[in-house]
Amino acid sequence: MVEREDVGSWLSGPPVGGGAGTPRGSRLGLPPTGRGSLAGMGRRIGALIVDWLACQAIAMAFFDDNPLVPLAIFAVENILLVGTIGATLGHAIFGIRVRRLRPPATLIDTGEAHDPGPDLPAGPLRAVVRTVLLCLVIPAAVWDGDGRGLHDRLAGTAIVRR
Repeated sequence: MVEREDVGSWLSGPPVGGGAGTPRGSRLGLPPTGRGSLAGMGRRIGALIVDWLACQAIAMAFFDDNPLVPLAIFAVENILLVGTIGATLGHAIFGIRVRRLRPPATLIDTGEAHDPGPDLPAGPLRAVVRTVLLCLVIPAAVWDGDGRGLHDRLAGTAIVRR
């Protein structure tokens, strides 16, 4: 007979056998706490607010009242900064950064931990994928068992503490 655990998706969270006590990020090969661990929701939301306010200020200072201009500035900021140095202004202020994971995340997890690879910035292609999904909002609001948004999961990235 097929059990629910056999057909669960990435939304199911960690595997049933070791799920409750499994630290966030352990399946990704990341440490449970400290430098390199997954960033908490508070830091991530704080960074998003700082980035959005900065983009709003730039739009108000230099552009007309087009409501899409702040979003375009936000997208450019994310693609350029996350793709090159791994952090936006808000990320830097809150002590977090976006890093590349290896192998790239897939929608179906085996639940086994793997080596996240070298601690590198996302890179241009991953930054574009991540930013497009982030600007669509919904993928960023859907999280997996580790607290990563769908935009990070599909881009093969994670937001970690510096």
